[in-house]
Amino acid sequence: MNFRRFTALVGSIVGVALIVMVAFLGIYAWPAIRFNGWHFLTQNNWNLGNLYANPITIRGQQILPAAHYGILFLIAGTLLSTAIAISLAVPVGVGAAIFLAEGTPPMLRSWVSLFVELLAAIPSVVYGLWGYVVVIPFLSHRVYPWMAKYLGFIPFLGGHTGSGYGLLTCGLVLTLMIVPLITATLRDALVSQGASRREAAVALGASRFETVWTVLLPEVRRVLIGSSILATGRALGETMAVLMISGNAVNYLPHNIYAPISTMASFIVSQLDSALTDPTGMAVRALAEVALALCLISILVNGLARVLLYYQDRHSAGV
Repeated sequence: MNFRRFTALVGSIVGVALIVMVAFLGIYAWPAIRFNGWHFLTQNNWNLGNLYANPITIRGQQILPAAHYGILFLIAGTLLSTAIAISLAVPVGVGAAIFLAEGTPPMLRSWVSLFVELLAAIPSVVYGLWGYVVVIPFLSHRVYPWMAKYLGFIPFLGGHTGSGYGLLTCGLVLTLMIVPLITATLRDALVSQGASRREAAVALGASRFETVWTVLLPEVRRVLIGSSILATGRALGETMAVLMISGNAVNYLPHNIYAPISTMASFIVSQLDSALTDPTGMAVRALAEVALALCLISILVNGLARVLLYYQDRHSAGV
């Protein structure tokens, strides 16, 4: 076997693993999919039912009385917290990458970059504990009341600020967790750009900022999109940190940016123990359906990124 075939075989393992994982989730969750239908995604009512009653049969599936599974609140919490994290992490990550690549002396660049990359190596449970002990009290007592008072006229920023557990807190902690992914990747791409581009821009009278903004960043746009999608996947699937700071709201849609939420990944962890007590097994299969929905959302996000890159390439080629 030549090297090309060997690398193709190794590379295909990732795709095969994804297909197997999605297929497993689909097969295991199929009874829940048949029972729930599309209401699973559009209704806001998760209830395991009466765990002490005898199972009943509805639509050919055994469930507990009053059992109902709807995850609209989970979809909202997952997408909103991820959107906040990405909207904050991209500009911060780009700014940090530019500083490391262009504003830091070469002798210090590797050391400063090391500290940035170490943020990505910190376990998520540590972020969650830090958020619980430091971030939540600070935000709930100092930041959120000020925001509600002076920025409350902006939709979604007014109203009761709660205890600090909630949507914005999750977004801020997730931001810190995914910024290193964007910063490290984009910094390497900027550093790898040839000196001739910088010298040509300076020769034409461009300032240092203009050189970075108009010459270097357009060349690494694909890298920025790719790292942003990688960061989005990390935010979508984050579990322990979100579980510790989100408030774990059930059947509750956030009415403002301070409201408690639950995300799909953290909800699976928090509900699995209770779901295992369901003698019909439908609760666990419904959680598998949540996992399948989360997996499909991640695939959809990556697919949209591919489409964006495709049109970006066509635009760059002048097609």
